[in-house]
Amino acid sequence: MGVGRSLTDTDCMHQIHRSNTPSFPHHPGWQYAAADHVSPKICITGSTSGGLEQILPWLYYHRVIGASHFVLFVEGKAASANVSAVLESIPGVRVVPRTKELEEKQARSRIWNETWLSSFFFRPCNYELFVKQSLNMEMAIVMAREAGADWIIHLDTDELLHPAGAPEYSLRRLFSDVASDVDMVVFPNYESSVERDDITDPFTEVTMFKKNYDHLTKETYFGLYREATRGNPNYFLTYGNGKAAARMQDHLRPNGAHRWHNYVKFPREIKLDEAAVLHYTYAKFSDLTSRRDRCGCNPTKEDVKRCFMLEFDRDAFIIASTGSEEEMRRWYREHVVWTDKELNLKLLRKGLLTRIYAPQIIVQGLRQRGTFNDSLAAGHDVLEQKRVKEAFLLSVKRLPEYNSSFLASKGKVNHGIKEEKLKQKLLDVEGAGSTARRPLSVSNTPSAISPASSPIPNSLLNYLHSVLRPDIDVFSLSEW
Repeated sequence: MGVGRSLTDTDCMHQIHRSNTPSFPHHPGWQYAAADHVSPKICITGSTSGGLEQILPWLYYHRVIGASHFVLFVEGKAASANVSAVLESIPGVRVVPRTKELEEKQARSRIWNETWLSSFFFRPCNYELFVKQSLNMEMAIVMAREAGADWIIHLDTDELLHPAGAPEYSLRRLFSDVASDVDMVVFPNYESSVERDDITDPFTEVTMFKKNYDHLTKETYFGLYREATRGNPNYFLTYGNGKAAARMQDHLRPNGAHRWHNYVKFPREIKLDEAAVLHYTYAKFSDLTSRRDRCGCNPTKEDVKRCFMLEFDRDAFIIASTGSEEEMRRWYREHVVWTDKELNLKLLRKGLLTRIYAPQIIVQGLRQRGTFNDSLAAGHDVLEQKRVKEAFLLSVKRLPEYNSSFLASKGKVNHGIKEEKLKQKLLDVEGAGSTARRPLSVSNTPSAISPASSPIPNSLLNYLHSVLRPDIDVFSLSEW
């Protein structure tokens, strides 16, 4: 397949059906294997306020490649009755709404009262999100352990794991090959490189990605740094330090949204040579305004520093807050969209950019087979079941034979019989019943690992001076 050719629906279906090997095992009406029967069990946790149009493709993609459990902390749109009902109808998914009770519980949690996260407390926007994610990860460890998970990883819903190099494109095969003494596996991140400004469905429309420094030679990375950065503050628009999966074990804790730590030892960490996490950052033009709308900071150079950790996020917030639609579109095309086809082809040939089609193939296949529509229908059934249950409970309260004061006046109070009848009625309404959730079980260490950029230009200058061009005057490059 040529580098510059886009993938058609026919190509996708051909890719799905061309082999008897179950690389992307999903079929209409297929029931996923019971979590108890898979090994290793992989739990993905995340925090989201998005809608089903983003969550469902993200979730089912990861189910196809081998994730068995999901712990989703939801608020905003994601916490609405309709969205939650759909998510709760999917086996292996646990939905945790952000309620006052949850916040009170997290305020009593261990990491809230430790110093390593404290520098991020009581600051708005990205800092607040970073703290929420860390607190949610702490709770997710408990829930993943209850579910019998072997590994846990934190992902946002604009990130997809890419188990390149693993047989059958399988996360389970990838983790099965990890040595038993390894505690943490780092997936270097690749960043989406969009080629249009009208993307609406990044998982199926974006196929070009910028590789991580860890997957490039120094000569390629530093030699092409200026062209790859295209005038932006750093090599990547946002973070460059990847995401880590942790082996489930005692004393595990989060170390910010990108890493994990252990209270009694330094985790042994490895970094994967081929697999990556694909970060679809600013892949849609609307991401500019949606990020702006979630933050109430003033659009000034000074104020955005207290709201955003990364420089590109600060610049994007300012243009989205002060620019017209036309100015925002022009800025987006200059800083995000890869419109120079000659440069794209050059960087693809050099290996700094790469084409990855697997997510596109899988998500298109899931959509064509009706998977997402099936989930919506199942969610509707859950909502209807809740409606029937609530109507029944309301009718019970109105019946005189279930009214204790009425029964007492007749001398016929028998709470045991009444409760048994009520329980039986509820079981009839609920079908299989419901599963109760167990509550959360509740030093001085280095500060949390926050989103970080790839090696900075100073490293580039030093490298050019010492390796590539000993005769170059590095100070003449200060305008880069």
